[in-house]
Amino acid sequence: MLRSLFAAISGMRGQQTKLDAIGNNIANASTTGFKVSRVRFQDMLSQTIRVASGPTRGRAGTNPSQVGLGMSVAGIDTLHTQGALQATGRLTDLAIQGSGFFVMSDGQRNLFTRDGAFSISKDNELVNTSTGMKVLGWPIDATGSINTQGAVAPLTIPLGEQVLTQPTTLVDFTGNLSNEAAGAATHSTTATIYDSKGSAHDVRITFTRVAASNSWTYTVAFPTGFTPPAGMAFVGTPTGTINFDTSGRVTGTTPAVASVTLSIPQAENIVFNMNFSAMSMVAGDSTGLVRSQNGSFPGELATFSIGKNGIITGTYTNGTVRDIGQLAIAHFASPDGLLKVGGSLYEESSSSGGAIVGEAGVDGRGTVETGTLEMSNVDLASEFTEMITTSRAFQANSRVVTTSDEMLQELIQLKR
Repeated sequence: MLRSLFAAISGMRGQQTKLDAIGNNIANASTTGFKVSRVRFQDMLSQTIRVASGPTRGRAGTNPSQVGLGMSVAGIDTLHTQGALQATGRLTDLAIQGSGFFVMSDGQRNLFTRDGAFSISKDNELVNTSTGMKVLGWPIDATGSINTQGAVAPLTIPLGEQVLTQPTTLVDFTGNLSNEAAGAATHSTTATIYDSKGSAHDVRITFTRVAASNSWTYTVAFPTGFTPPAGMAFVGTPTGTINFDTSGRVTGTTPAVASVTLSIPQAENIVFNMNFSAMSMVAGDSTGLVRSQNGSFPGELATFSIGKNGIITGTYTNGTVRDIGQLAIAHFASPDGLLKVGGSLYEESSSSGGAIVGEAGVDGRGTVETGTLEMSNVDLASEFTEMITTSRAFQANSRVVTTSDEMLQELIQLKR
């Protein structure tokens, strides 16, 4: 009877623990990125009343007789199944489709979360404002590149503050240089190029037909009537030849790279190449002109977008589009072994293994979805069903305690 009493008590304790987990699951049914907990039970050591015996002299063996001593909690698992994605339309709301965690920092340690409800702080850093933790990734380096092999650091999105200039390094041409033009006929067009400080400068490109050949020469100079300031001058002689085949397509230039260098006062030299590959030399008028150039005047960061690979791309008021950073995603060999530390955050443990940090969508990591949040993976129907069965199990164990107590009372009453 004492065995049944204590076995029933262990059952009540276990069911209470399960109800605690169920209550926590239901309480977090609307918590962003929450992962449901599951309680597993196991039986405890059984007391052997009679040991097993083998067969002897024609008699069969006997089985052991054991009485269980109750149950215990085998474990409380965190189920990292995918939660449904809810569209918010907010640029800084992010979700991970697949496995992985955002990497967060409080300045002393790195923690991990599925809650992507981020904002931009007053310091222009991407943060979770409810915890104050910063989102980690790879900012661009001095060359404008993203090194995903380097150490992670807080990500900055300086909306309205970062001023970007882009010196011209390439000028593309298009249009026709007439095959019907006489020798020494000319055609001119103007290109606007930008220096390292974003100042615009006009240069004049003059094409001259080489008589009795499939070639035109080009010469780059200042526009007619323009007097350059002191220190502004072309380095060398910016001239060359464009060669065409018998079908009027460009075959190359002489020299092979059509490069121009222009010295600018109080700024870096402008060094740009000219691309004539889209031009033609066929019958008709000469229409050659500048199609595009890659320089820009100063512009502020106006908006941004985040791709599935976690790359943050900024769009500037001058039309420039360039990468400004990339989110880091952490993957674990055993995410079930992570420790919950509150605030929808996890920390690694000896069971989970160390964080394997890398790019989204690579090596088993999920992709980043912008303008969405991951909902809790709590299934209320399952939780309420488990709550009912847990309540009944607790009630049944309490009946065993009551019955054991009544039997003990009957035993005591044998002697009056």
